[in-house]
Amino acid sequence: MPHTGLNPIASGEREGRPPLRVGVILAHHFTLSAFAVFIDHLRLAADEGDRSRPLRVQWSIMASRPDSVAASCGVTLGPTSGLLAPDCLDYVVVVGGILHAGPQLDDATTRYLREVGATDVPMIGICTGSFILCRAGLMKGRRSCVSWYHYQDFRRAFPGQEVIADRLFLADGPRITCAGGAGAAALATCLIEQHLGSAVARKASQVLLFDRPRAGNEAQPHPPLSETVAEPRVRRALLLMEQNLARPIAVAEVAAELGMSARQLERLCRKHAGTGPASLYRQLRMRYANWLIVNTDRSVTDIANEAGFADCAHFSRQFKDAYGLSPSTHRLRPQRRTNGDAAGARVFD
Repeated sequence: MPHTGLNPIASGEREGRPPLRVGVILAHHFTLSAFAVFIDHLRLAADEGDRSRPLRVQWSIMASRPDSVAASCGVTLGPTSGLLAPDCLDYVVVVGGILHAGPQLDDATTRYLREVGATDVPMIGICTGSFILCRAGLMKGRRSCVSWYHYQDFRRAFPGQEVIADRLFLADGPRITCAGGAGAAALATCLIEQHLGSAVARKASQVLLFDRPRAGNEAQPHPPLSETVAEPRVRRALLLMEQNLARPIAVAEVAAELGMSARQLERLCRKHAGTGPASLYRQLRMRYANWLIVNTDRSVTDIANEAGFADCAHFSRQFKDAYGLSPSTHRLRPQRRTNGDAAGARVFD
């Protein structure tokens, strides 16, 4: 795995304790999947087999109070410790979640994060944990990595802060921010490799059935086209379409969901997106198919079905019309694997 800028603590500084110690803070309504995949990588790296003893890695779920914290899905988790002294940790991780459901942390925890920020201990923001670090004033002069899903939210919340959404995670000095999802797995694997070696990192990934370790600068799956449109009703229409790529729904059904007629939706889309909703829907499906062609090894038939085409021959003709090459030929071309649209759509303003 390429060097990521993460700096492991010298082993001589850890005599008498595990090579890697991580303190985790869970925001109110945190994302359970991001937390679980991150911690499970550490668990599997900590011991031989699947015995889960914290020998090589130790993790603590920290909180200022003993109360359980609710995840966004409603599952609750209790802390395993109070807020630990920074000098006994190698990383402090903040797992964020839902943005608009009240305060994510209490004042005591925010003060603790600022205390950690004044030390040399690296701080990690997973999912919307980057928002928490920014609100605490801990990302000044540093770039943040977020999911494309939260890119516009971040820009609105922190207009003067540099943000990217074209990779899984980013290390900027002692601040590491991660888009969540698959990015949490990639980041955990990277930390394990830095501290415990590539063999241990591979073992954790393989047990969890991840096909391979991923570098932090690998592309996120393509962002939604809705992020390029300002009109809220058109944005909602595009989101509905993007949530129904494999089984396309009728434009009239999209319009009805928005409380308008198909003709009204047609006018709105032409005014604010430059083309009608049927054309936009087709662009979304082809864009998704193109991403799958470039970034996966799935068969053209599978990709056609995934993009909502029952007829592979029809899909190939549509793809050639959109990209100038057949899907198979397009796959053979050298590609710059980013989360942008190869057809040139402007993804981020």
